[in-house]
Amino acid sequence: MLLSLQSHHIVDLYAWVDEIVPKQHLLPTGGRPCIVTPSELITILVWGSIAANQPTLKDIYDWVNMYHRTEFPRFHSTYQGFVAACHRSMPVCLIVLQQLFRDTAPVRIVDSTMLPVCKLKRSDSHKVARSIARYGKNHQGWHYGFKLHAAIDLKGALCAISLTPANAFDAHQMIRTLNEHTKVAVGDTTYGAKVMDRIIYERYGCIVIAPPHPTQKKKVAALWQNELLSYRSKIESVFDVLKNHLHLVTSFARSVRGYLVHYLRILLSYQIIALALR
Repeated sequence: MLLSLQSHHIVDLYAWVDEIVPKQHLLPTGGRPCIVTPSELITILVWGSIAANQPTLKDIYDWVNMYHRTEFPRFHSTYQGFVAACHRSMPVCLIVLQQLFRDTAPVRIVDSTMLPVCKLKRSDSHKVARSIARYGKNHQGWHYGFKLHAAIDLKGALCAISLTPANAFDAHQMIRTLNEHTKVAVGDTTYGAKVMDRIIYERYGCIVIAPPHPTQKKKVAALWQNELLSYRSKIESVFDVLKNHLHLVTSFARSVRGYLVHYLRILLSYQIIALALR
C-alpha cells in the first residue's frame, strides 16, 4: 500500500481526515489566524510519516516547504510557528486517534515496549523529560524513558494505548487497555498475575490468557487458548513497525510536549495504515 502512494493522494487523505476531525477544533481565540487548519496539520503530520518517512518535525517542515506548497498555500510560518501549531493540535490528534481505536474488539493482544528518551549512559545528563522519565528493565536490559502499553485486535489495529514511565508494571495497565467489550485478553507471562486477572474479570468480565511462568511446572490450557497464544507475536510485529519503520523512539524532542506530539503522530499514522490494509 505504501509503495503505491502518489503525491496527489495527500488530497484524499486530507478529505478523509477533515471528515473525522471534530468541528470544535479546540483552537485559541483571538490573536493571529493559524497558518493551517487542524485537518491540514494532521494531514501534514500523517503524510510526512507514512509517505515520506520523516523522523522529526524539522524534516516534515522542510519537506512541506519544498514539495507541498501548492497543496498548502498558507503554509508560510517559521519553523517555531509550525512547532507551536503542532503542540496546539495535540488534543485534536488525540481525539482523532481515539475515534480510530478498535475499542469494541472482543479479543485483544496486550503487551508493552520501552521508549527510551536517550542512551542509558547519558541518562544522568538528560534534562528534557527528567520530571516524568524513569528507569525500567525488560528482557533487553535497562532503559531510561517511557513505556508504551498497547492492545491490538487480531488483525493488528490498535484498540487502546497507555503511555507511562518506564518503571510501570505491565499488568496494572490492563485497566486502561481493556474495556467492557473485551472478552479475552492475550499477553505474555507478566500478565498472568492472579490478583490482577481477578480484578479484570470482576470489572470487565474478561478472561486473561498468559503462558506459564518459567518457574511453573504445569499449567492446563484448552486448544483454543493455545491457538490464541500463538497470536502473541503479532503485537511484536506492530512494535517493530512503530519503532523501526515509523521511528517511534526519538531523542530529538526538546520538551515534554515535543515527545507527546511525536508519539501521537506516529501512533495515528500507524493506525491509519492498519485500517487501510484491513
